[in-house]
Amino acid sequence: MSTDYKFQGWMGLDPKAVDGNMKWQSYEPKEWKETDVDIKITHCGICGSDLHMLRSGWGETDYPCVVGHEIVGTAVRVGSKAEGGIKVGDRVGVGAQSSSCLKPNCAECSDGHENHCQNTTNTYGDKFKDGSGKSYGGYADYSRVPSHFVFKIPEEISSAEVAPMLCGGITVFSPLKRNGAGPGTKVGIVGIGGLGHFGLLYAKALGCEEIVAISRTSAKKEDAMKMGATKFIATDEDKDWATHNAMSLDLIVSTVSSPKMPLMDYFQLLKTYGQFIQVGAPEDSLAGINCFALIGKGIKMGGSMIGSPSEIREMLDVTVKKGVKPWIQERPMKDANQTVVDMVDGKARYRYVLVNEAHA
Repeated sequence: MSTDYKFQGWMGLDPKAVDGNMKWQSYEPKEWKETDVDIKITHCGICGSDLHMLRSGWGETDYPCVVGHEIVGTAVRVGSKAEGGIKVGDRVGVGAQSSSCLKPNCAECSDGHENHCQNTTNTYGDKFKDGSGKSYGGYADYSRVPSHFVFKIPEEISSAEVAPMLCGGITVFSPLKRNGAGPGTKVGIVGIGGLGHFGLLYAKALGCEEIVAISRTSAKKEDAMKMGATKFIATDEDKDWATHNAMSLDLIVSTVSSPKMPLMDYFQLLKTYGQFIQVGAPEDSLAGINCFALIGKGIKMGGSMIGSPSEIREMLDVTVKKGVKPWIQERPMKDANQTVVDMVDGKARYRYVLVNEAHA
């Protein structure tokens, strides 16, 4: 069955794409399955992952590639076997994952941890494991995605606000919730960028007793306090910051992507049995760790990757109940190249959202 709409978007053709050299081109979406949903895209958030992928920062990208995995729009075609009660005309969204094996003998999928399935498919720059084609992202007019990873958007959240939650928001909500953030806990968020600002917002929404924003300088202190921080540490402005704040936090979520982060100092901030969770993904290896920094206080160091479909729905529910409002800047889809350049230059405050004016 053919459609009366075309799949076209901003295509990265080589690593120079990240310098504002994406090209608007048509492409062939995955083969249609009756479990799929076609989405007419109205909004797409810009994520740091998009930059890594455009420049082949995490390994060689399978060009051509349309990036963007914070997709919101209208369902225009819904397969007869689609999940989730999605109907044509519904406002829906897609995050960083568009498929997993969903087999009964897969421990991850069966236990609701689809984001950790070993046969997952990313929303862009990947291939569907059933051979149905390649995945293309949301800097585009339309997207075709398996329905298990398509979410109805609550009417209380605007399309522009919900878009960056579908990757940026869940990337910090999931480790906060799974590692006990809530009343009585003291939490630190390292890095006050797109991910870090969500960390502050959701730590507040979850009712944490103390929320400490950790950044190199105090340039974003005023913003961080408005987002929910109760304390701010500027590591470049106090040479003894780790000593002054030692044994003060139950949980740290690190959103930075620098391989040169001062891990030993961050560990000093943790209480006995504290946890350090890394969600930022550097393009190089992290610095070495002295194991006695972990052993001495029984500290746990771990990582977290996006979130499962059930966690995304829980995040959206919390967003509605607690009135979480991300700090976003809307840009026209036609200006995607310039917006990517501005993102590279660190100008976002705090998430860019592309608006497809032809569909919004």
